[in-house]
Amino acid sequence: MKRSTLIGTIIGAAAVIGIGVTIAMNSGSRKSDNYSVALVTSTGGVDDKSFNQSAWAGIKRFGEKNHMKQGENGFSYLVSNDGSEIKSNLQQAVKAQYKLVVGISFMGGPAMKQVAKTNPNTQFAMVEAQVPYKNAASIMFHSEQSSYLAGVAAAESSKTGKIGFVGGVKGEVIEQFEAGFKAGVLATNPKATFVSQYANTFTDAAKGKTIAAAMYASGVDVIFQAAGATGNGVFAEAKAENQNTTADKKVWVVGVDMDQKQDGNYTTKDGKKANFTLASAIKRVDNAIERVAKQGKDNQFPGGKTVTYGLKEQGVDIARDSMSESAWQATQKAKQQILDGKITVPTKLSAIK
Repeated sequence: MKRSTLIGTIIGAAAVIGIGVTIAMNSGSRKSDNYSVALVTSTGGVDDKSFNQSAWAGIKRFGEKNHMKQGENGFSYLVSNDGSEIKSNLQQAVKAQYKLVVGISFMGGPAMKQVAKTNPNTQFAMVEAQVPYKNAASIMFHSEQSSYLAGVAAAESSKTGKIGFVGGVKGEVIEQFEAGFKAGVLATNPKATFVSQYANTFTDAAKGKTIAAAMYASGVDVIFQAAGATGNGVFAEAKAENQNTTADKKVWVVGVDMDQKQDGNYTTKDGKKANFTLASAIKRVDNAIERVAKQGKDNQFPGGKTVTYGLKEQGVDIARDSMSESAWQATQKAKQQILDGKITVPTKLSAIK
C-alpha cells in the first residue's frame, strides 16, 4: 500500500500506516462546486520548517480568509515521503477534484509537467520549477538576493573568517542559494574561507548534524543551510556545540525560507538564555501561493505565466534575528544597492570570481 498521506480529507477507506494515513480516494464521491486547494509536498512534510511548511501556511491562510474547511471541498495536503511519490500524489489530488493543485520544489517539476499536461481542466501552481502549460502557473524566486544578504551578515559576524554552506540536493535552485551566499560573503570579506557540502537529501537531519559537526570542528563559525529537513540537523549540532560553551564563543546558523529565530534558542554553559540564529534568508512562498489561489478563485488564474518574486516584489528578504547593529546595517545597505541595480547577484557559482 502506498505511504503518501492526505491529511484532513477522508474519502473512501482509510488505513493507518505508522503515524500516517493513506486515503482511498473516490472522485465521484465529492462535490466540486466550491474552489478547493491541495498541496502536494516535496520530501520533508509540512512541518519541515522550510518551503513545505511555508506553502502550507499560505494555503491555510487562504482557506481561513475564505471560510473554507480543511478537508473535503476545502484545502488539504498530501505528503510525499520521497520523490517517487510526487507524481501519484498529484494524480490523487486531481482525482479528488481539487480545483488548484500546488507542487513544491524543482524535484517535483517533471511530475507536475506530466500530470498538468494530461489534466487540462485542473489548475496547477508549481513553486521553483517551470511548467509550460496554460493550466499551470510557475512561481519562482530570486533566492540568490536574500542569500547574498545572508552572506553579508555571515561575513560581518564571523570571528574565524571561515564560513560554511550546507545544501540538500544539488540543482539549479539550491545553487542559487549557494551562489548568492558565497558572493555576499566574499564581497564583504574577500579573505574569507568558504566551505560547501551537500547532503544529497532534504530529509536526513542526522546527516545534516554530522556535516555541521565536521564544519564547526574545522573552524567554521557560521553555517547557512538550504537543505529542508536536513537543515534541522545543522540547528541540532549548533545547539549541542553552544550548550557547552559561553555565549561569546557561540557558533551561528543562518535560517532559510522561513524566519527560524526560535529554532536557535538555547541555554549556555553558564545558564544564560541565548540564541544562535544569526539571520534567516526568507522566501515568502506562503504569500505567493495565497496570491495564486486568490487569483484562481476570482477567475484570474495566471495560467501559462511564470512569476518571479525578489526583493522588489517583497518575495524574499532577510530577517534580522540575532544580528548586531553593524551587521544589520551592512545588510540593509546591500539590500538597497540590489534594489538600485548597483549589485547584480549571481545565480551560478561559475559567475563568482
